Amino acid sequence: MLFFFQPCLFPNILLSKLLNMEKNLLSFPLLGFVWFIVIIISLSAAEAAIKTYQFDVQVNNVSRLCHAKPIVTVNGRFPGPTIYVREGDRVQINVTNHAQYNMSIHWHGLKQYRNGWADGPAYITQCPIQKGNSYLYDFNVTGQRGTLWWHAHILWLRATVYGAIVIMPQQGKPFPFPQPDKEEVILLGEWWNADVEAIVNEGNKLGLPPNTSDAHTINGKPGPFFPCSEKHTFTMEVEQGKTYLLRIINAALNDELFFGIADHDMTVVEIDAVYTKPFTTTALLIGPGQTTNVLVRANQVPGTYFMSTRTFIDVPIPVDNKTATAIFQYKEKVINIPFLPKLPNLPSSNDSKFALSYNRKLRSLNTLQYPANVPLNVDRNLFYTIGLGMNSCPSCVNGTRLTASLNNISFVMPETALLEAHFFKIKGVFRTDFPDKPSTAFNYTGAPLTANLATMKGTRISKIAFNSSVELVLQDTNLLTVESHPFHLHGYNFFVVGSGIGNFDPKKDTANYNLVDPPERNTVGVPTGGWTAIRFRADNPGVWFFHCHLELHTGWGLKTAFVVEDGAGADQTILSPPKDLPKC
Repeated sequence: MLFFFQPCLFPNILLSKLLNMEKNLLSFPLLGFVWFIVIIISLSAAEAAIKTYQFDVQVNNVSRLCHAKPIVTVNGRFPGPTIYVREGDRVQINVTNHAQYNMSIHWHGLKQYRNGWADGPAYITQCPIQKGNSYLYDFNVTGQRGTLWWHAHILWLRATVYGAIVIMPQQGKPFPFPQPDKEEVILLGEWWNADVEAIVNEGNKLGLPPNTSDAHTINGKPGPFFPCSEKHTFTMEVEQGKTYLLRIINAALNDELFFGIADHDMTVVEIDAVYTKPFTTTALLIGPGQTTNVLVRANQVPGTYFMSTRTFIDVPIPVDNKTATAIFQYKEKVINIPFLPKLPNLPSSNDSKFALSYNRKLRSLNTLQYPANVPLNVDRNLFYTIGLGMNSCPSCVNGTRLTASLNNISFVMPETALLEAHFFKIKGVFRTDFPDKPSTAFNYTGAPLTANLATMKGTRISKIAFNSSVELVLQDTNLLTVESHPFHLHGYNFFVVGSGIGNFDPKKDTANYNLVDPPERNTVGVPTGGWTAIRFRADNPGVWFFHCHLELHTGWGLKTAFVVEDGAGADQTILSPPKDLPKC
């Protein structure tokens, strides 16, 4: 009797061990065969596991800033539970929706190879989970380790529905930096006293931006500078001399944030679950959707220190500019504790110089074990302009509605999920004629343009050939105003090969690209009045959302998607959809 094993079922590290053991067992055919089976079972159990979670989406009353209100939570927690997995694990998360809203959850930064059905953005890769129904998100964690996060991906529900994903390296693989004594997840978020969906609906009705948040939060708590918040302050306890790994996530809906710890340096070692060349800083800049891991040494006089976060915004538009705080508390007994802990010296809210300098320091590790496989040749060049606009709206307060667009196209959400329409060849849901560049070139970052601000509307996306290399230049414009924009690409990491202020010059700026060790990430900021160039290889077939991670702009249409075609091999095609895929 013969047995055949599919190598794709086992990690590469497992196969190498099996091949070495097989050589020593060949002289004992029967005994060797039996032990071969035993080793397969035992090693596969040790090297990879199935991690299961139950997410119950439900409404719970929560109080902050002297206001109690019902919010949508997962398992009654705000923020939601942290998912702990190891590289190579299979993850199964059953989401049951008990809330009044339709729900979908995105596992932000996980590549979901061939498996867009588990990606989560509503009406892009799935229809939302309706009240009383469940959906099993079933995916593998392959070739990734570090800090990512999950969040609701429908309406503005990620205001309260979010949590961390911690991916540990494979057994026996240490971090490529000094091993920390302990670690902590730090989730930066926002809080509104009123119902968030009601606020958004009112803004849409008026055609204006909704009210900004009432506070930022650190692990769901605003800190003692806000009313009724003494007990709503997060405290991290540390011991002198020990090193801590902070897994910092910006889960805010609409704000880029600075973060720091009073009198303590931070060493950046990872961004968006990719190891980086370490560098030390007193403050971080982290955009919505981004993650940053830092090492912090508890090397100061034992006492109480503030961690804090506040908005970075370098244009005069309304934002929540209040500072949230948390406590970095030494365990050791302290004499003469000051009445109020010291605040970190964060950059000024409009410190563009710091922002540009900080981002220039980010570099991929680029070692033999963790290479930076930057595409050196480009098959497809894309140039997308980012703009605000105003479309006619007779019922709105000014007769117009604020919109946002890429290449002057405001994306219209479909009523059938794009991935489903693509897989089953359903016609009339989307068009694949999104332009590779704007129809009209102009001085993108010159004087503010306030005329002819109407945008086209449509469900238009780009088709990309499998395994082609893509360069995408994102160009901010001064349509109404320039502004920084964090863009997230689902299903992929990409390399940030260049960035600058002003209009992108394809001759001059490409000569200065970093093609050796550029930062690799899944969410990148486009600087105010500037441009950013990214590269990626389109080796993951499916339909993948691409959008600004400012929820305000996403709702206004600042989004599109890529249809990456199937490859020739059987392992280069989209997997079949699961039987419990939600229906629209």
